Amino acid sequence: MAEQVIEHGATGRRKTAVARVKLIPGTGKWRVNKKAFDRYFPTEALRRYIEQPLDLTNCMGKYDMVSRVHGGGIAGQAGALRHALARALSTADNSHREVLKNSGCLTRDPRMKERKKYGQPGARKRFQFSKR
Repeated sequence: MAEQVIEHGATGRRKTAVARVKLIPGTGKWRVNKKAFDRYFPTEALRRYIEQPLDLTNCMGKYDMVSRVHGGGIAGQAGALRHALARALSTADNSHREVLKNSGCLTRDPRMKERKKYGQPGARKRFQFSKR
């Protein structure tokens, strides 16, 4: 009988972006929305930001990652993917939780764009006041 592979899944959010991640024990192949990781996130800074949870836990190259990301922009998606990756790593091995929590990887960043209010042109901006 074949050996059962254990998958660790998690969801991460940042602004309006949502990322779903599956971690599978493997050699370090990453796919984001059916594309190669390097092609989906073109800048080195975003890639380093996403890989931070793996660097902190010394798990680089131990897991294959399959993820689906939608909503928001590229930076928000990177933050959501980092959050999901950290959550998946903490479920995979509970000893990683403290390291990830102290570095802020498990904290959900709640900052979002404030909604526009009626009677004004933006969230906080007012129309020009005329005295006369």
